Amino acid sequence: PAWATERDSDQFDNLEKHTQWGIDTLEKCIKFVKERTEIELSYAKQLRNLSKKYQPKKNSKEEEEYKYTSCKAFISTLNEMNDYAGQHEVISENMASQIIVDLARYVQELKQERKSNFHDGRKAQQHIETCWKQLESSKRRFERDCKEADRAQQYFEKMDADINVTKADVEKARQQAQIRHQMAEDSKADYSSILQKFNHEQHEYYHTHIPNIFQKIQEMEERRIVRIGESMKTYAEVDRQVIPIIGKCLDGIVKAAESIDQKNDSQLVIEAYKSGFEPPGDIEFEDYTQPMKRTVSDNSLSNSRGEGKPDLKFGGKSKGKLWPFIKKNKGATPEDFSNLPPEQRRKKLQQKVDELSKEIQKEMDQRDAITKMKDVYLKNPQMGDPASLDHKLAEVSQNIEKLRLETQKFEAWLAEVEGRLPARSEQARRQSGLYDSQNPPTVNNCAQDRESPDGSYTEEQSQESEVKVLATDFDDEFDDEEPLPAIGTCKALYTFEGQNEGTISVVEGETLYVIEEDKGDGWTRIRRNEDEEGYVPTSYVEVYLDKNAKGAKTYI
Repeated sequence: PAWATERDSDQFDNLEKHTQWGIDTLEKCIKFVKERTEIELSYAKQLRNLSKKYQPKKNSKEEEEYKYTSCKAFISTLNEMNDYAGQHEVISENMASQIIVDLARYVQELKQERKSNFHDGRKAQQHIETCWKQLESSKRRFERDCKEADRAQQYFEKMDADINVTKADVEKARQQAQIRHQMAEDSKADYSSILQKFNHEQHEYYHTHIPNIFQKIQEMEERRIVRIGESMKTYAEVDRQVIPIIGKCLDGIVKAAESIDQKNDSQLVIEAYKSGFEPPGDIEFEDYTQPMKRTVSDNSLSNSRGEGKPDLKFGGKSKGKLWPFIKKNKGATPEDFSNLPPEQRRKKLQQKVDELSKEIQKEMDQRDAITKMKDVYLKNPQMGDPASLDHKLAEVSQNIEKLRLETQKFEAWLAEVEGRLPARSEQARRQSGLYDSQNPPTVNNCAQDRESPDGSYTEEQSQESEVKVLATDFDDEFDDEEPLPAIGTCKALYTFEGQNEGTISVVEGETLYVIEEDKGDGWTRIRRNEDEEGYVPTSYVEVYLDKNAKGAKTYI
């Protein structure tokens, strides 16, 4: 191996530093990816909050505005951005599971492997160092024994040459020299054996153990490097995987933008705000040079009777009303929405009728549920007292009747706007008057004070006194009409106290003339004499129509 060519033991220290740097690099990569996942989550959260912030609030005026195609496209964009945010959450989750968790586990394994490899290396180092110390020790001992044997030999030879030394001393010196010589031989043999062993261990150390350890460390380091590369690829792939879905989100935004229809939106605006007024006719020239022969034009606001009252006629043009410049009355909205243009008023009335119908259905469902519960109590008295539900049942029935009367009132106003009934007829006034006691008007002006016979706006609020004069003149015209002929007679079945405007009181058993039959609103118009006439509930009288009378209907 390339690393095994270095035989200096100090290389272990260098390798330890380098491999520790490699582990630190891995941990730095993990920290980088972790911070990226936090950024993705934060970005996704901010996108979701942004999308939620601009979503229309339920049951609000803002929600109604989203009927336009441009607003629908904006809602689609918000929804796509919500999905777009979801993809950034996917990026965060995948990076955490595929990179952070994987690399963190790998770092722990790498640390254990590195520790094991360097432990083996240090162990091999210690072993060779021990063998070297043994070799040095045996070598010194061999050297020492050789010197001792040489001195013992020289002493023996000196003693043997001295004639004054006894034979016993010579023999003793000879034996000592032999012992030292033998010891030197033994040390030589031991040194030779240890040297041979050390050379073998050293060869194994430098050619087998260390290369193997360095090879393991090199392979470990190369795997770490490869792992970093793989993590970088995964990092890119995680981003790449969501690109198709992000592309679909962007395509959805483009598609929503292309669905915007300016013509359709313009038509919706027209439908929402059209007034239903007819454009005013031309104002005729008034010639003041001939005051005695002066004639009043049809469109003039001058008095046709010379009494300071304008001439109002049915049909067609609004007299003197420049309706595009009319200001709306300020203050509380009238119950019949008569402050609105005809088309807007029709929509509001229709909406109110629909709401009341839903409330009636809700109350009827509740009544049915209470009735069923009462039947259960009747069959199983132990479950409850049937009489305890009578009060609730009566209350619900009363609510239904109240709502139905309310619905009839708004349907009458709706019929008036749609042209099914004469404008501000006695029926409509009667319906309005019937509920005055239950629902007092929030403003002092009645419907006639705000609306001309053709259903148009009044002019300025400051002209309220003039409008009242118009309404008075309008009533005068009805007063000048011939009384309606009788079309039959009726007998009062019950006493009725007519306390509201347009109604008439009757006594049980009284016989009166019928001048206008029930038009479907539950009221019949009757006359007692030339001065007394009005409306009574149809259910309070028994009607006998004269088939030959003018205006009478023929029933088959």
